[in-house]
Amino acid sequence: MTALADNRKARFDYEILETFEAGLVLSGQEVKSAKGGHLNLRGSYVTLHNNEAYLINAHISAYPFAGELPGYDPTRSRKLLLRQRELKYLIGKTQEKGLTIVPTKVYTKNRLIKLEFALARGRKQYDKREAIKKRDVQRELRRTATN
Repeated sequence: MTALADNRKARFDYEILETFEAGLVLSGQEVKSAKGGHLNLRGSYVTLHNNEAYLINAHISAYPFAGELPGYDPTRSRKLLLRQRELKYLIGKTQEKGLTIVPTKVYTKNRLIKLEFALARGRKQYDKREAIKKRDVQRELRRTATN
């Protein structure tokens, strides 16, 4: 399992409640570009329409060796492959107040490209400050333990 992209900002901005795995529907040149590391999840999110899930606003650059690609949109919506049972569960959960679906990681599993996304609740500003303080304390403890 090789990580292609990680959305660390999502772990800071959201409280992760539950994680899921889905396949991504990509074109051939998008697969080559993603495996080359030209993938960015910052600012992307998952939406549910007509019993289908889509990854919105994820940026996959055009593959440089693919030649001219007229009309290629690097931030187009990409369909996620999920089981019907998982889709119904997610639709029910997103109806709850304050819950959203954020992508956390894109990785390869065997030869396939998978997306890990999470059901999350947004953090308030004071929660973020608390997380920063906790991380700094842990860093100091590790630093003193090694000395």
